[in-house]
Amino acid sequence: MTERVSRMDFRGSPGRDGAGVNLIRTFSHGEVREFDPFLMMDYFNSKDPNDYIKGFPMHPHRGIETITYLVRGEIDHEDSLGNKGIIADGSCQWMSAGSGILHQEMPQPSEHMLGVQVWLNLPKKRKMSRPAYNDLTGENIPLVEEDNLKVKVLAGDYKGTVGPLVEEDTEPFFYHFEALGEAAVTFETDPDYNIYFFVLEGEVEFDGRTYPMASGAVTEAGHQMSFGFNQPAHVIVLGGRPLREPIAWGGPIVMNTQPELNQAFADLRNGTFIKQSGTGI
Repeated sequence: MTERVSRMDFRGSPGRDGAGVNLIRTFSHGEVREFDPFLMMDYFNSKDPNDYIKGFPMHPHRGIETITYLVRGEIDHEDSLGNKGIIADGSCQWMSAGSGILHQEMPQPSEHMLGVQVWLNLPKKRKMSRPAYNDLTGENIPLVEEDNLKVKVLAGDYKGTVGPLVEEDTEPFFYHFEALGEAAVTFETDPDYNIYFFVLEGEVEFDGRTYPMASGAVTEAGHQMSFGFNQPAHVIVLGGRPLREPIAWGGPIVMNTQPELNQAFADLRNGTFIKQSGTGI
């Protein structure tokens, strides 16, 4: 079987977003073709609440899904559809903005804030779909235990264990590997998928190289993927079917054409941005 290797390594760069949240933007606008169907990923790793306490006050989204996953920490969430929730240690919030939603994410002071937010693109046919929301607590995420390794399956199928979160068009998977010490893992992958990994903590051996904390790689096509661990570590692996559709991106809104993007901002100005009520994913 063809082994996946690195196509492009990435690290990202320090940035600030929301009302003044310090973060690492690992990839965004300039790398869309490499990561398709994923648009962006922000990485949070801080033991200083001043880095994130100002949070992300109410703001709009349209045309995307946001996936917020915390290994450690706590974030309060609220949106214009009446949903409220807390993302805490080992929990995930998966929100499909669809035709439009306003929401806020407010991190709470924690001993250690460690996690990511990923933006997943919606296909053209579902850009204006009904918004949806799902809070997934840690105890509801399937756990696979292997030698010196724990694997949380948020989405997709990992060796027969299926995650609860589903997106019908790009069929993404999201795995969180926690190495407890020396460990090795190999799993099968669809060669048509774009797949990347990122080291949240510790380090990992991949493709004959050592990737330290806050680094990762997008991989070449292949039928399987292998990692080696020499110490405790947290690594996430995400993959999905590329959409290969045009993108018109303006801040928190991602559409297919500039007129669609213009209409979205006109809707915001006119108070007509929220088109329909939401549902659960």
